[in-house]
Amino acid sequence: MLLSGLCALHCVSGIFLVAVLGMGGGILLDPVIHRVGLAVAALIAAVAIGIGALRHRRALPFVVAMTGLSFMGGALAVPHGMEEAVLTIIGVSLVAVAHFLNLRHKH
Repeated sequence: MLLSGLCALHCVSGIFLVAVLGMGGGILLDPVIHRVGLAVAALIAAVAIGIGALRHRRALPFVVAMTGLSFMGGALAVPHGMEEAVLTIIGVSLVAVAHFLNLRHKH
């Protein structure tokens, strides 16, 4: 959930810096950061959500997380800007919800 929150903060910060300050976009909106972030998110989701899904025998958290990662992957296919930010924020929100669903069902 922390990684999802940091990703959302990154998107909002990048847009804020570009729109308000006119600087910082080159670093914060670099496609390499998004590719690396998606790879890290995919690895963490696969492990954390996968283990939770197997332990709790519930597919919903895994399906929600994979849907979120799909949105994040889709964000890499569109040009930098509002569409990318919206897709990424939807994606990280879904991954965070999936983590919450797993945590909620720990017994």
